[in-house]
Amino acid sequence: MSDIRVYNPLDKQNLGTSVMDAMLEGAARPLETLAEFEGAGIYAIYYAGDFPAYAALSACNRDGRLDIPIYVGKAVPAGARKGDIGLNLPMGKALYKRLAEHRESLRSAENLAAGDFHCRFLVVDDIWIPLAESLLIARFAPAWNKIVDGFGNHDPGKGRYAGVCPRWDVLHPGRGWAARCKPRAETPRVIESEVLQYLSNIVT
Repeated sequence: MSDIRVYNPLDKQNLGTSVMDAMLEGAARPLETLAEFEGAGIYAIYYAGDFPAYAALSACNRDGRLDIPIYVGKAVPAGARKGDIGLNLPMGKALYKRLAEHRESLRSAENLAAGDFHCRFLVVDDIWIPLAESLLIARFAPAWNKIVDGFGNHDPGKGRYAGVCPRWDVLHPGRGWAARCKPRAETPRVIESEVLQYLSNIVT
């Protein structure tokens, strides 16, 4: 029978899926009160607030349910950015620091509250981090990864504000560095309309 395939548990795709599933089965924690911890890995952020454009998403993440992330990402050890991934580098607090950066972005936003966000994360060997993140994005197509770009951006630094303001900062103003970037053509109303349409297609 041509539709029968041999399952290989050690195939990299299957191993990556097992890492992703381990994170999704983990406990969710309030992002606002997240305590420091050691490690690098992957994470998902969930929203359950009352921002109008995310109503469909919030409905999936209330009453003890956290089903659909608004953003997923990764945090690798510092040396991994120089091509040293998979060499058992010291992890430090890479994952906590990344989540703390996101928390500060949410605190800065004028129309969001950090208390409306939860996160799941998994500390994992650095070689599996990029693959697991890619699988999470493919599975959930989170709004802040796909249509409202810029949530994970850093301050580009003095003299580097010639770039256009990220869509995330147009919709959720408040980060000081983003206000110094070039204005974007899209208005918040336009982006919000696109988000509503996008979520109507992915949230069932």
